[in-house]
Amino acid sequence: MSSALIGLAVSVGAPLVSKIIARKIGAENSELVTSVIESIAQFAGVTPDAVEGLAQSDPDLIRDAISATEAMSPALISLYTKGLEYQMSALQVDTDGPLWMRAWRPGGMYLLGFLWLWNVVVLHSLNAIFKIALPPIDVAVLFQLTAVYLGLYMGGHTVKDVAARKWGKT
Repeated sequence: MSSALIGLAVSVGAPLVSKIIARKIGAENSELVTSVIESIAQFAGVTPDAVEGLAQSDPDLIRDAISATEAMSPALISLYTKGLEYQMSALQVDTDGPLWMRAWRPGGMYLLGFLWLWNVVVLHSLNAIFKIALPPIDVAVLFQLTAVYLGLYMGGHTVKDVAARKWGKT
């Protein structure tokens, strides 16, 4: 992040915003930085990409936006912390739960990998070596299986988002 934006945050007296932008809080994950920059951009009425340039061209507008963001920074940090806690608890459940509950992800990956490898490499090699004509799996079916698996693996949100865009429902 630009030193101009960090300098403005320090000059306004916004220690949380300046530490977040300087990556002293939430350094390993850019989600918190992104949400703070988006908040500053929203209060300034610009896009997040324009914030850095606006910090040099119109510092007063950015100062006001930083002050407004500083007021809501504790809530942003709280949401960020709760998100991290949820991720850790989900990982803990994944490692502590029964094997059958967590085995579908790697099992599905290995199955799909095997099916693609079979259809693209192994099947044609066997047909060439033994001079036989084993039928391949329909590629459209493999794509559909892969799409369903990825939709489930990504929490179902991908499928939900596609359905919302196609049919207008959430």
